[in-house]
Amino acid sequence: MKRVLLLKIFMAIVLAALPSVAITANTRPVTVITLTGAIGPAAADYMQHGVARAIQDGSQLVVLTIDTPGGLDSAMRSIIKTILAAPLPIACHVAPGGARAASAGTYILYACHIAAMAPGTNLGAATPVELHAPLAEPEKPAGQQQKKNNGDQTGRASAPDGDAGSPSRQKQVNDAAAYIRGLAQLRGRNADWAERAVREAASLPAEDALRLGVIDYLAADTPALLTQLDGREVRLAGQAVHLRTAGAPLLAHQPDWRTKILATITDPSIALLLMTIGIYGLLFEFMSPGAVLPGVLGGICLLLALYGLQLLPVNYAGLALILLGLAFMVAEVFLPSFGALGLGGIAAFVAGALILIDTDLPGFGIPLALVITLALLSALLIAAIAGVALKTHRRNRVGGLDDMRDGIAEVVDIDNDESWVRLGGETWRAVSRQPLQRRQKVRVLGRHGLVLEVAPLDAGAS
Repeated sequence: MKRVLLLKIFMAIVLAALPSVAITANTRPVTVITLTGAIGPAAADYMQHGVARAIQDGSQLVVLTIDTPGGLDSAMRSIIKTILAAPLPIACHVAPGGARAASAGTYILYACHIAAMAPGTNLGAATPVELHAPLAEPEKPAGQQQKKNNGDQTGRASAPDGDAGSPSRQKQVNDAAAYIRGLAQLRGRNADWAERAVREAASLPAEDALRLGVIDYLAADTPALLTQLDGREVRLAGQAVHLRTAGAPLLAHQPDWRTKILATITDPSIALLLMTIGIYGLLFEFMSPGAVLPGVLGGICLLLALYGLQLLPVNYAGLALILLGLAFMVAEVFLPSFGALGLGGIAAFVAGALILIDTDLPGFGIPLALVITLALLSALLIAAIAGVALKTHRRNRVGGLDDMRDGIAEVVDIDNDESWVRLGGETWRAVSRQPLQRRQKVRVLGRHGLVLEVAPLDAGAS
């Protein structure tokens, strides 16, 4: 009886566990993509490959964990196009605590099928960053200015200023406002606040974003978010997709080597450094043909720099100033300008490097310390080359017709009364008061036109 009772208890436990085992076995995985830092070409490439990998792995959902201060408009729109064209739902999660989805991150969050934030995070400030200096605006009364700075508790500014400024600025803001409003209407979220985030640079903490219908969930981490998403229905291409995320395995997609290289060369500081190395490498190759290594290294660095710059918002006036500055510093070596070309080259290089990247977005500026360091290194390098050239110029000549006296030559041929000697790789006609023999070493006593006067070394002639 005891054995039968124990067997029944065991069978009951097994039967009770079977449903959960079956659910876990049939649950499709969830792919996690982590996007941190400024949004650039590398982030867009990473997102595209991450979604493709999720489709390949048969994932039911992509969780995009985001923490960004913003980024380039072109990269942001590329990421949004990837989200809108994805054949599986994508959930944007602003996490961990202290993270933000500012500027371009707000657009990406609105584009995703599901929007969630962790406590202690914020989003907003989605006004497009003006690429050039804004037009001066008339000063406002102190009361209005104070009211504008304070705003209200919902993050709504009281006096919209997005329509102020030049017509190009208005076009920029209106286009961005229409873009994010369209994304909000597509996902059924608060479109009015989305437009305020663009026109008034409004921001919201996570709790207020949930209360105003800007996001769908408040979750501290990815497992907590998946627990809340279990059983949710998502509309995808006009069809209902039911999520089964409870206990779903997580697949973290990490950036591959291509994305890491792209992130490196699209860093403005790295691109400037590669361009400088490339130009100097080619310069040394032209100055010393046949060295090979400087030319190969310079060509590779210059091509990588140009590829990285063409993906960035480059100011071509800055690029021209950099090239002009390097050309001036090189010309200082060959032209007696007494430092004028060198100083002008350093000034042009610094000015060009400071305005090379035509945007004020965070993460895309070139540090002033790097610009000054490269300028000083270039100046020191040019000064060293000039010093070597000056020392070479001051040396005594080691060649020429007047430097043959006391030279040692070798008799190479004797034809009747004519003798021929080799001196310094050249064959000269020679005369001697003493008989000469082939392969005999002789000393040059003087020169008469194109004929050398020589004497055997063992003759002791002076």
